[in-house]
Amino acid sequence: MKKTAPTKAETGVLPPFQGLPLERILVPRTEAEFAAATAHILAAGAVGFDTEAKPTFAPGEVSSGPHVVQFALPTQAFLFQLHRPESLPCLVQILQSPAVRKVGFGLEQDRGQIHARLGVTMQAVLDLNSIFRQQGYGTSMGVRAAVGVVLRQRFHKSKKTTTSNWAQPQLSPTQMLYAANDAFAALRVYQAL
Repeated sequence: MKKTAPTKAETGVLPPFQGLPLERILVPRTEAEFAAATAHILAAGAVGFDTEAKPTFAPGEVSSGPHVVQFALPTQAFLFQLHRPESLPCLVQILQSPAVRKVGFGLEQDRGQIHARLGVTMQAVLDLNSIFRQQGYGTSMGVRAAVGVVLRQRFHKSKKTTTSNWAQPQLSPTQMLYAANDAFAALRVYQAL
């Protein structure tokens, strides 16, 4: 029997998802900070993963993203901004590493953008939608519905933040929370599964 993902209204009555607070979200800026972040991520075994890109609004406009790549661990998250050249060697190392599983939702687009921008083919990627399809759900579950089904919690995604400018040099606290907790929620669902 085909299962259906819960609606926004159905997950809206659940208790809120407890995401990472701002002080647990790190945005590396120096070579030393990128090296330390990379060591933590590679040692984690599995991380929540997602990307953010400045939205395109004009027909035919091609995204220049991703602009932010986020990795979530059980107690912290790292946001790599691609305008920082120091991030690129570390990012390539993590994305190509078979030792760390990158878990998230709807990762096909992320993989395509990463390949187009960095020339990297990601290794050890798990799109959680494939697990939900095996369980009888439709083609795409998404983080909001998955948090509702698996964790029995409400995961809020702000459309305003989703469509904000992810290419800006300094991320706002709202953007940092949004990006980190998108990846963190995927990790929490993966751990619960």
